[in-house]
Amino acid sequence: MTDYEVVVKSVPAVRVAELTGTATSMDPSSIGPVVRGLYDRLGAELERAGLVPTGPAIAYYDDAGDDKNTVVHAALPVETDLSDEYDFTVTDLPAEHRMATLLHTGSMDNCLPAYQALAQWIEQGGYRAAGPSREVTLVFTDDVDGWVTELQQPIAKA
Repeated sequence: MTDYEVVVKSVPAVRVAELTGTATSMDPSSIGPVVRGLYDRLGAELERAGLVPTGPAIAYYDDAGDDKNTVVHAALPVETDLSDEYDFTVTDLPAEHRMATLLHTGSMDNCLPAYQALAQWIEQGGYRAAGPSREVTLVFTDDVDGWVTELQQPIAKA
């Protein structure tokens, strides 16, 4: 855990365009192909709609309700009205007043140790997860080793 510094901060609400898909588990080998395909499609749809992302990519996940699958959300911040006129969803991600965060460098295929460190910090600090985590891609390069992703987990006192 010494490789990670956890920072607690507030995160403002953000309007995003997003597409969703289903992964068969939370394992990065299951999520990765789904999220990459969603971002490829979302980029093309935004271009068609004449919208330009206004911030970094945000991925987040929900339980699909069937004890095995995960709903994958691939989102990009945009400046547009809430509307159903697009071939993607426009929604507002809520502000979070207490978000435990840490930076993961490298491919998201290798993010499990970072998530484990974040979970351990949350538990040891007397907190609990208070909503879906987010992955905010701060640096995206052709070489996955250069990626920098902020893992964000809303927290509340346990």
